[in-house]
This record gives sequence, C-alpha cells and structure tokens, in this order.
Amino acid sequence: MVENYLSLIETEIKKQRFGNQPMLLYEPIRYIMSLGGKRLRPLLTTLSYSLYKNDTEQVIPYAVAVEAFHNFTLLHDDIMDKAPLRRGKTTVHEKWNVNTAILSGDVMLVRVYEMFLGLEEIKLKEVLKIFSKCAAEVCEGQQLDMEFEIEKRVSETRYIEMIRQKTAVLLGFSLELGAILADAPVTDQKALRDFGINIGIGFQLKDDWLDIYADKKKFGKQVGGDIISNKKTFLLIKCLEKVKGKQKSELDKWLTLKKFNKAQKIKAVTSIYDSLGLSSLIERKINVFFEKGFASLNNLSNPQKTADLKEFVQKLIDREA
Repeated sequence: MVENYLSLIETEIKKQRFGNQPMLLYEPIRYIMSLGGKRLRPLLTTLSYSLYKNDTEQVIPYAVAVEAFHNFTLLHDDIMDKAPLRRGKTTVHEKWNVNTAILSGDVMLVRVYEMFLGLEEIKLKEVLKIFSKCAAEVCEGQQLDMEFEIEKRVSETRYIEMIRQKTAVLLGFSLELGAILADAPVTDQKALRDFGINIGIGFQLKDDWLDIYADKKKFGKQVGGDIISNKKTFLLIKCLEKVKGKQKSELDKWLTLKKFNKAQKIKAVTSIYDSLGLSSLIERKINVFFEKGFASLNNLSNPQKTADLKEFVQKLIDREA
C-alpha cells in the first residue's frame, strides 16, 4: 500500500515543473525535489486521506505541495547551516550560489500556495489558514533553534516547544490536510493533527539519541556530530541540568575548547551522559510522546482502519539510522 502511494507521489513530483524562465531560478527547485528522501509528509497526507476515501490519487497533488514546502525549508536551512550536502548530494547554495538559493526558495514557497489553488473554495480557505499558521510556526521554530546556539542554558520545556514548531507541526498539518480533504469529522482532523505533532516530537528526540548512540555502521553520518558542534539537544540540556563537580568542569572544558580531537570529545562527553543515565532518560521521554501520539488515534471515529498508518509510523520509530 505505502509503496503504491510512494510511486504516485514520485510520479507527481516529476510532473511538477514549478516554472521555466529564468532557468537558473527554477532548476534548483527541480534539483532539490529530485533528491529523494523518505517522503514522510506526503505519505502521511495520503495515509490520512485513505482512512476515509479510496480515490487516493485525488489527494496526491496536495500531498506533493506539502513535500515542496518541506524542501523549501530545507533549502533555506542549508544556507543558514552552511551545509555542503543534502541527502548525500551538493546543496543548492553550493551547487549554484547563496543568492540563487534564496530566490529559488522564495519562489518555491509561492508555488506551494499555487499548488493548493485546485481545491474547491470552501476547502481552499480552510487549508490556507492552517497551512499559513503551520508555515509561520516552522519559521519561529527555526529562529528559536538559532537563538539556542548562543544561549548558555535552555530549558527542557523550551526545547520541546522549539522542536514542536520546527519539525512536528508540519507532520501534524500533513495528517490534518489528508483528513480535511477526505471530509473527515472535525474531531478526527484534530486527533490526526495531535498524532502527527506528538510523533514528530518523538522522532526529533529519537534523532537526538541516534546521533550519540546509533550503530556507526548503520547511521549514515558521523556519530557524535551534535557533541562536536555543542548543539543543544535534549541530551546536552539535561546534562547541563544534572552535571556537578569534576564532571561539570570536564564538560565545561569540552564545551569551550576551540581546537580538540573530535573522537576524544565524543568519547568524553558520551561518558558523562552515560554516568548520568541520560540514554535511558531520553528513551523514556521518546516513548512518552510516541505513546501519546498513538493514543490520539483511539479518538478517531473509525480507529480500526488505522493499521497501515500505524505500521508505517512504527517502522520509522524502529529505525536505527
């Protein structure tokens, strides 16, 4: 089932031209959209729609609009992060230049709104209202993430709110969109949105854990990258709250050093995390959000039809990379 939906999504992405001239404005959009990825968000939209209707091909263009918005955020995030690679390929600002990447991102967002124009008027107004709110929250979350880089201390509450905005609300919108377009009851729309937001927070926390504790052979990128960059993940935030004495001095040393051996820093900081039981702590927190998310599905008007959706999400939860 999911493979069929993925095929429909990829076919629709290839059909989208986004624009033609100037070529250097639109080619970067087609390039980033062709780089693949899990296509998580459009699949969630399609799976949500399929809970209520069988003509899933009708929702595919709007599911692809969600994927286009997601890739727009990645395009601009890569500029801010000065990232050289995206999905193993050269990022747009590196392949072309920063100014082109900014403009391509801008027009990409415009095209996303245009992609929703095929909706009937009553649904169009509703969708654009919640999409605009979601898009603003994604930007707010990204801003908070950047601000956290220069703040000495960030609370767990603020961190969870940041990842809710930056990552999770778009998963919630993806599921809510499918429900709206399938004429699902309003209570179901909310339940699916809540499901998406909670699993989205869980996914980000799982990413925090994987960055430190993933199997190096399966991870696909350097284990400990967050430690190297002093990124304020859930693990570092809780470590700063709990660490004392000699371990605090040790942690402070590694956080302030400008030149260091990467492997030594990863080993030293991970050792502190281990001594404080932070791996178990974050795993419990991850499970809280996943369990809360799945509990939302029990509020649906027809919860017994959610097998495909649950199976798809569970596979993502169980991933090791």
